[in-house]
Amino acid sequence: MADALGPKVESKKQWALTEGAFRRLLEWLDQGEDSGGQRYLEIRRRIVLYFDRKNCAGPDELADETLNRVARRLQEEGSITSDAPAHYCFITARFVFLEHLRKPKVEEALDDSETRKRSGLVTEADTAEEEREQERLLECLSRCVESLDPDHRDLIVGYYRGEQRVKIDNRRAMAARLGITVNALSIRACRIRDKLEACVRKCAAEQARAKGE
Repeated sequence: MADALGPKVESKKQWALTEGAFRRLLEWLDQGEDSGGQRYLEIRRRIVLYFDRKNCAGPDELADETLNRVARRLQEEGSITSDAPAHYCFITARFVFLEHLRKPKVEEALDDSETRKRSGLVTEADTAEEEREQERLLECLSRCVESLDPDHRDLIVGYYRGEQRVKIDNRRAMAARLGITVNALSIRACRIRDKLEACVRKCAAEQARAKGE
């Protein structure tokens, strides 16, 4: 079953979670019973714990990515009948986890670079290039954040502020201030994050072309 699902959960950068897609996800998770969003919150909590047990950085973000992919599959196909909702969500979470393992992490890259440098396997030029690449990405992120509307900038910065319980409490407080649910806040943050990711990729590509890389 998992092999057949593999291509379905590949990241599609252009897709963004909509109110309609989110409602479809809630209905699918409820399986005909209106839980008032409680089933979604419970499954999301369990997925966050799954990524936390795997020692992933940002388990909340990975859980959101997992459920966004399920929502996209539902939007594309109308329904998912191959597995029970909770089981399908955890199948998707495992794919997200495997992708997460394959993604280079800044901290690991820097640690590995330092180890190789001490062992003589990396040159000064290699280290300088890695540092330039990180500086380029950080500069692009800063530019893209500054280009956001002030309300969007404040929301996305506040949404990712803090760690674990502090972050959860902070998001609840943000939602209360805005007069919306935490779920609606998550959708807004997802849209802004997608916009930021696209902006950073475009900025970094333009800088690379300008430098003839």
